[in-house]
Amino acid sequence: MPTIVVDVMPKAELLDPQGKATTGALARLGHGKFENVRIGKRFELTVDGPITDEVKKEVRELAEQVLSNSVIEDVVGIDFGDGSAE
Repeated sequence: MPTIVVDVMPKAELLDPQGKATTGALARLGHGKFENVRIGKRFELTVDGPITDEVKKEVRELAEQVLSNSVIEDVVGIDFGDGSAE
Protein backbone atom coordinates (compact mmCIF):
# COMPACT_ATOMS: atom_id res chain seq x y z
CA MET A 1 0.00 0.00 0.00
CA PRO A 2 1.46 3.38 -0.97
CA THR A 3 1.99 6.07 1.64
CA ILE A 4 1.58 9.81 1.07
CA VAL A 5 3.44 12.20 3.41
CA VAL A 6 2.13 15.71 4.16
CA ASP A 7 4.39 18.18 5.99
CA VAL A 8 2.89 21.21 7.76
CA MET A 9 4.88 24.03 9.40
CA PRO A 10 3.94 27.16 11.33
CA LYS A 11 3.86 30.24 9.13
CA ALA A 12 7.30 31.86 9.01
CA GLU A 13 6.05 35.15 10.46
CA LEU A 14 4.56 33.49 13.57
CA LEU A 15 6.35 32.67 16.80
CA ASP A 16 7.07 28.97 17.26
CA PRO A 17 7.28 28.49 21.07
CA GLN A 18 8.24 24.80 20.80
CA GLY A 19 10.98 25.62 18.33
CA LYS A 20 12.26 28.46 20.51
CA ALA A 21 12.36 26.18 23.57
CA THR A 22 14.17 23.50 21.58
CA THR A 23 16.70 26.05 20.28
CA GLY A 24 17.43 27.08 23.88
CA ALA A 25 17.72 23.47 25.03
CA LEU A 26 20.17 22.65 22.24
CA ALA A 27 22.31 25.64 23.22
CA ARG A 28 22.33 24.54 26.87
CA LEU A 29 23.43 21.06 25.75
CA GLY A 30 26.40 22.50 23.88
CA HIS A 31 24.85 22.67 20.41
CA GLY A 32 24.74 26.46 20.12
CA LYS A 33 25.53 26.54 16.41
CA PHE A 34 21.84 25.91 15.66
CA GLU A 35 20.29 29.36 15.81
CA ASN A 36 16.69 28.55 14.98
CA VAL A 37 14.55 25.43 15.26
CA ARG A 38 11.02 25.27 13.87
CA ILE A 39 8.75 22.37 14.73
CA GLY A 40 5.98 21.20 12.44
CA LYS A 41 3.75 18.21 11.82
CA ARG A 42 4.08 15.20 9.53
CA PHE A 43 1.08 13.17 8.39
CA GLU A 44 1.40 9.76 6.73
CA LEU A 45 -1.63 8.65 4.75
CA THR A 46 -1.70 5.04 3.55
CA VAL A 47 -3.77 4.55 0.42
CA ASP A 48 -5.75 1.44 -0.43
CA GLY A 49 -4.99 1.20 -4.12
CA PRO A 50 -2.94 3.24 -6.58
CA ILE A 51 -2.27 6.96 -6.20
CA THR A 52 -4.32 8.43 -9.01
CA ASP A 53 -4.78 12.07 -10.01
CA GLU A 54 -8.08 11.97 -8.10
CA VAL A 55 -6.32 10.76 -4.93
CA LYS A 56 -3.68 13.50 -5.33
CA LYS A 57 -6.40 16.13 -5.66
CA GLU A 58 -8.17 14.81 -2.56
CA VAL A 59 -4.93 14.82 -0.54
CA ARG A 60 -4.20 18.43 -1.57
CA GLU A 61 -7.69 19.44 -0.39
CA LEU A 62 -7.32 17.51 2.89
CA ALA A 63 -3.90 19.07 3.51
CA GLU A 64 -5.25 22.61 3.13
CA GLN A 65 -8.67 22.15 4.77
CA VAL A 66 -8.23 19.47 7.44
CA LEU A 67 -4.59 18.69 8.24
CA SER A 68 -3.46 22.31 8.57
CA ASN A 69 -4.85 25.47 10.12
CA SER A 70 -4.47 27.96 7.27
CA VAL A 71 -4.45 30.91 9.68
CA ILE A 72 -1.23 29.83 11.40
CA GLU A 73 0.24 27.01 9.28
CA ASP A 74 1.44 26.32 5.74
CA VAL A 75 1.48 23.00 3.92
CA VAL A 76 5.14 22.90 2.94
CA GLY A 77 5.28 19.57 1.16
CA ILE A 78 3.31 16.63 -0.10
CA ASP A 79 5.27 13.52 -1.12
CA PHE A 80 3.21 11.06 -3.10
CA GLY A 81 5.88 8.36 -2.82
CA ASP A 82 6.27 8.02 -6.57
CA GLY A 83 9.08 10.49 -7.00
CA SER A 84 6.69 13.42 -7.33
CA ALA A 85 6.65 15.87 -4.47
CA GLU A 86 4.95 19.23 -4.13
